[in-house]
Amino acid sequence: MPTESRPESLEELLAELPDVLRRQAFTHSSWVEHRAEAYERLAFLGDVVLSLAVSDHLYPRFERYGAGRLTKVRAQAVSGPSCARVARALGVPDELRKAAPEGTGRTADMLVDSERVLASVCEAIIGAAYLSFGLQRTAPAVVESFRGEIEQALENPVDYKSVLQERLARRAAVVAYRTVSEEGPAHDRNFTSVAEVAGEELGRGEGKTKKAAEQEAALHALDSLDVEATP
Repeated sequence: MPTESRPESLEELLAELPDVLRRQAFTHSSWVEHRAEAYERLAFLGDVVLSLAVSDHLYPRFERYGAGRLTKVRAQAVSGPSCARVARALGVPDELRKAAPEGTGRTADMLVDSERVLASVCEAIIGAAYLSFGLQRTAPAVVESFRGEIEQALENPVDYKSVLQERLARRAAVVAYRTVSEEGPAHDRNFTSVAEVAGEELGRGEGKTKKAAEQEAALHALDSLDVEATP
C-alpha cells in the first residue's frame, strides 16, 4: 500500500497481481491456442485506464491549457515509446523471457526487442492492475510510473510532423498537408487539416492555427500507422 510520502508504483502493483492475471499479462498470442488467453484484451483495457489516469492528473494541474495542448501532452506521455520505456523499467523483457514456452527462445528475443510488444504488455499490466485493485488504487500508480514521461512531454514536446515524415521515409513515401476548412471569426479561427500520402488521408486534426491543426493531423496519422502494424 502507498505511504504518506510516496504513492505506489506499477512495479508494486505488479508484484501483487493474482497469478492468473500476471501470467496473461506476459503471454503473447503466438504462445496460446486462444488469443483471449494472451495480453491483448488486458492491453485494450489498460490503454483506456492509462489515458484516463494521465488526463485526470493533467486536467487540474494545468488550468490554462486548452484541450488541444492537453491532448498533445497526454498523447506523447502515453505513446508507444513511452509505454515501452516504462515496460523496461518494470522488468518486462526478463518477464517475457521467463514466460516464453520452451522452444521459443528466438521468438521471445524478438518480442523483447519489439517496442510495440513492450508497450502492449505495459498496458496489459495496467489493465490487470485495474481489474485487481480498481481505478482508485491503479490510477495513482500509473501516474507515479509515468511521471518521467509526463514531465518529458511537458518540457520537450514532440514535433509529430517530423516523426511522421521519418516513419514514412522508410516506405519511400512523402506526406502532404491540406487545410480542408477554416471556421469562425478572424480573431477566433479554427482550422481543420488532413495529412495525406499519395492522395489518401492518414489523419485529420483541428487547431487554432494551421500549424496546430497539421500537428494533430500528423499525430492521428501516426496512430493509423501503428494500427496498420498491429498483427
